[in-house]
Order: sequence, then structure tokens, then C-alpha cells
Amino acid sequence: MSKELLDEHPELKTEGTPTLTPRLDICNAAVLELGAAAAHAALGEWGRPVADITHLVYISSTDIRLPGGDLLLATRLGLPPNTVRTSLLLLGCSGGAAGLRTAKDIAENNPGSRVLVIAAETTVLGFRPPSHDRPYDLVSAALFGDGASAAIIGASPIRAEEDPFLELEFSRQEFLPGTDKVIHGKIAEEGSDFKLGRDLPEKIESRIEGFCRTLMDKVGIKEFNDLFWAVHPGGPAILNRLEVCLELEPDKLKISRKALMSYGNVSSNTIFYVLEYLRDELKKGAIREEWGLILAFGPGITFEGMLVRGIN
Repeated sequence: MSKELLDEHPELKTEGTPTLTPRLDICNAAVLELGAAAAHAALGEWGRPVADITHLVYISSTDIRLPGGDLLLATRLGLPPNTVRTSLLLLGCSGGAAGLRTAKDIAENNPGSRVLVIAAETTVLGFRPPSHDRPYDLVSAALFGDGASAAIIGASPIRAEEDPFLELEFSRQEFLPGTDKVIHGKIAEEGSDFKLGRDLPEKIESRIEGFCRTLMDKVGIKEFNDLFWAVHPGGPAILNRLEVCLELEPDKLKISRKALMSYGNVSSNTIFYVLEYLRDELKKGAIREEWGLILAFGPGITFEGMLVRGIN
């Protein structure tokens, strides 16, 4: 959301006005622009021809239309018509990690494939004009942001042409029964009505240790501090709870906190911003651990986790 958009659409400033149509028009255009820009950057860094992309995984919680953003982005990017597309929609903050899991499964089961993952999100659907009755809206406005990200996933990298920094080893998804109202939203004529329960950090804390150990057991790691960590920073409270609950050293969540400070919570995108900082740390040799965990939490409450191996 910006002043320019509010000036162009003054109806968004009025409480109770049916504004779903203009909101969707703004979102649909924005996620294409943002997603295409992120994809061009990732493809340019990758260096191989766009025709080598075999699959597209598209992630968004703010793209609602037919045909979807997956097809429109494939067309805009010049992907081959036989590119196999998968859309992951309305997964919220766990969407990026779910996209990595999906891309990993595709790459492992389709030898030679290269999967372009694109996440694009905006806050326009959930924007509400300031109100003295809802002071917490100011916190949401400060925490959440717009953005896009992209990555290319594949198996058996061509070392002369590709420069991977992570191996995606084992993934896991799990939801907590009875917590479907903790992260809750619906689409209405005034946009999306999104509610985030204040007990979210507590709910995550109740299961996080067992969830992580299930992944760690795959390689026999017992100590949480023997891993590097890439955690979706849903907010400072979640990171603080994880740090205390798992007795993590202060620098273990450094890159997650850095992403939160730099970009805010950009829903499905944010885990990719964390991973970009992780790549920088791995390239510098600043991470001594061989194994790490990617974690994200979304509606459900849904846990997405992946055991990964750093490539220095």
C-alpha cells in the first residue's frame, strides 16, 4: 500500500466501503510485476537459458483469479508452453517453505528437471483505514510488507554452470489440531479480514521441540546448537520464544532477525530473504555447522520444516 494508491483509489480510505474489486485489480497486477522481477533476477544469476526450466511452482496468498498467476507469469517470462505448473495459494507464512518442499519432490522425481519457484505477496487485500478502535492495526501495518522472491531448485547440479549453496535433504509438514482459529482470515466485500492470535508463539512453542527432533533424528543430531537455523520470522515474539525454548545461542537466529528488520514479514517470501542471508554467510565461511533447519509456520497452525545441508 502507498499514498499514490490511496490517492488513486480514495474509496480504500473509507471504512465499510465495498472495495474487493479494486483491491483485487491492484493485487493481481502487483504480484505479476513483483514476481516477474524476482524471477528475472534469479534466472539471470542462475545463468542457464529460460528454456531449461521444466517446472514452475507459484506461491501467493493475494492472487485470486482465473487463469492464475502461474500461467500469466509463465507467459511473461517466456517459459516453454510445456512447463509443468503448480500453484500453492492461501498458505500464508508457511507458503515459501511449502514451495521448497514441493520443488524438492518434483526435482527428485523428474531427473534433469529445473524448478523455478516464485512467491509474490501484497498487503492491499488486508489494508484497513486507521481507526482508534483498532490500535493493533498499526502493529500489523508496521510488521507486514509487500514483495516477491524466486529460486531455482534441481537435482544433480551441473557444476560448471550452476552454483548451489544448499542440499534439501528431508522435509516434514504437520498441523496442530484445534488451532485453526489462531491464524484466521476470510475474504469479504471490504477485502480480507485477517486475525493473528496472540497465543501463536505459545502454540508454536508447545510442539516445536518434537517437530525439530523428528528432522534432526534423520542424521543423528541431538543438540539444537549443532545446527544452523533459517526460520521464517513471523514476528519478534516467535523468534524470542524459539530461542528460549530450544536454548539457542544468541547468533543462531541472527539471519532471521536481520530479514525481519530489513523487510518485515512478507508472508511466503520471507523465508527466501532469510535463505539469501544464509547463502551469504555460507559463502563467507561464517557458518561452521554442516546441517541446518528451515522452519515456517502458517494457518492450521501448520509447521513446515526441512533438514538441509550447507555447501560451502
